[in-house]
Amino acid sequence: MSAVQGRILIADDDCEIAQLLGHLFHREGLTPLLAKDGAEAVQMVHGGDPDVLLADLRMPGMDGMELMRQARDLDPELPVILVTGYAEVQGAVRAIRAGAHDYLAKPFDNREVLRVVLRALNERRLRLELKRLADHVHNVLSPRETFGPSAAVGKVIAAIEQVAQSNLSVLIIGETGAGKEVVARAIHHASGRARHPFGPVDCGAVPETLFEGELFGHERGAFTGADQQAVGKIEAAHTGTLFLDEISNMPSAAQAKLLRVLQEKTLYRLGGTKPVHVDVRMVTASGTDLEALCERGSFRSDLYFRLNEFTISIPPLRERREDIPYLAKRFVDIANIELSKSIKGFSPSAIEAMLAYRWPGNVRQLRSVARRAVLIAEDIITEEHLGLRPKGHKVPMEDEVACATTPGGGWGDRSLREIVRGNTVHVERLAIVLALRKAGGNKAKAARLLQVDYKTLHSKVKEYGIQIDGE
Repeated sequence: MSAVQGRILIADDDCEIAQLLGHLFHREGLTPLLAKDGAEAVQMVHGGDPDVLLADLRMPGMDGMELMRQARDLDPELPVILVTGYAEVQGAVRAIRAGAHDYLAKPFDNREVLRVVLRALNERRLRLELKRLADHVHNVLSPRETFGPSAAVGKVIAAIEQVAQSNLSVLIIGETGAGKEVVARAIHHASGRARHPFGPVDCGAVPETLFEGELFGHERGAFTGADQQAVGKIEAAHTGTLFLDEISNMPSAAQAKLLRVLQEKTLYRLGGTKPVHVDVRMVTASGTDLEALCERGSFRSDLYFRLNEFTISIPPLRERREDIPYLAKRFVDIANIELSKSIKGFSPSAIEAMLAYRWPGNVRQLRSVARRAVLIAEDIITEEHLGLRPKGHKVPMEDEVACATTPGGGWGDRSLREIVRGNTVHVERLAIVLALRKAGGNKAKAARLLQVDYKTLHSKVKEYGIQIDGE
């Protein structure tokens, strides 16, 4: 009998196949649930019954693809396995791209069916456990447990405790990845608004043309495609806390409207004439010097003073190195669960390497490095598993440009077309790096400088592994 238990929902209009599968699962200690069509299966998913959905791709009425979409809307962590005939394998592959866990082709091999279903069950349990851990980190862990034992963290915690119960607007200052949202959530959970919404908004991730609609909402017909009323982020956070991350990216028009909301406690949705009363606690964050932006005229000074009633500065990780071993161990524990590994910890040389590194990406970078190290390590994480570049390894920008633009840059006897093709990626990467440096690491501003949309730039930064750390 299988050591894994779970409820397997079988959606198939062929009763004979459904019963055969049900008998197979029952024999292995699993609980089969049978649905004769997609509509019945949706009702069972809505009731929270299944751990895995096994759905026939071709069913009358609602087919397997539509069933998968509706089921995943109800339960995003539900693995869906599509059943198909050999002639429909191409359709099953498309379904996997749309979010299916796997597919099974008729006629079945019982061992393959069990292998796929048991793997889906294990993946669901892993995802739910990770979600539980994430909720635990956000909602249960104290700031001390989240940030570490250093004295610098103690000062941040003291500031959180000092301001949380008030209704003052808080500005959180810190580098990218330092944990600004963690501090914002800690303020919210320690406040009298803890039972009400916490609404985070990344101002750098919202296109400028959509910003006001995202923040203030819109009425039906306010613009092309606005076929129904939409509540904005401010209104959605009513009676709770609104967290505006990277506030320096807010367009000037939205700055004026936000100031009016703070002064009058009312807003107008786009296309609307009726005032909407809102009661929100404002917490904002920035990785850039807002005072300098005010002096240059790119950020409203009156809004800055309104948002900056109380300031909390988060020191970068390199200035609180005693937190590094603690945080690294916690990230390894989480990654062990996620990746089904049992890494014991770090070698002495790995700890020394982490303590010597500057961590330009702060806690977020440390988490990524630890997660990758758990993936490739076998027992203990060594310095090699960390993949941290030693000091002085980076090629100076001037040498990179020379290599990309000088005919003697190692091109040999290749044709012009080959040279251009081979260096397009290199030059594109350089352009992005230079734009990011000019924008002070602000991807939204860099995207505007390069005249590309934010998503394109973000994907390129990720693809090329670009990190702007002020070196």
